[in-house]
Amino acid sequence: MGRLLARYAQVMDRISVFIGQACSMLLFACVAVSALEVVMRYGFDKPTVWSTELAMTLCASAWVLSVGYVVERHRHISITMVEMLVSAKTWRLMRLVQMLISVGAIFVLTLALWGPAVKALQRMEHSGTAMNSIQPTYLKILLVVGCLLYLLQLAANIIRWALHSEEDVIGGH
Repeated sequence: MGRLLARYAQVMDRISVFIGQACSMLLFACVAVSALEVVMRYGFDKPTVWSTELAMTLCASAWVLSVGYVVERHRHISITMVEMLVSAKTWRLMRLVQMLISVGAIFVLTLALWGPAVKALQRMEHSGTAMNSIQPTYLKILLVVGCLLYLLQLAANIIRWALHSEEDVIGGH
């Protein structure tokens, strides 16, 4: 059973890293869209109606989808001074408590987001801007996907904690 769980953690880590690195391309696309808007607006006096909405959607997508990568790399917000003040054994226990609290909080958040995402998908909400895209529907669904990625990566981190295979985390960030 331990081998199967370790395999799950390893596969989930790879998925999180792949998605996180792929999200960096979304940020480059956002920069390109923003640069194009600057050129169109100030160079040709022909601003677009879609660039701001697209840039926001690209950045939001990158931010939400990269959550598994951040959790896998242990680069989330952490009070590292506490780590220096307590023993390694206490810090290890504190990490477990933090992960379990995170699971509970993200699970509740996922439940809260589920209904609005389903409702938005059923009636296809639009932004109401000049572009009138389906951005609200897309982002509501994306938040649920991000929460699920977060939960799956937290499960992988907890498995590594239980199997004592998270040496890279103990002793500093």
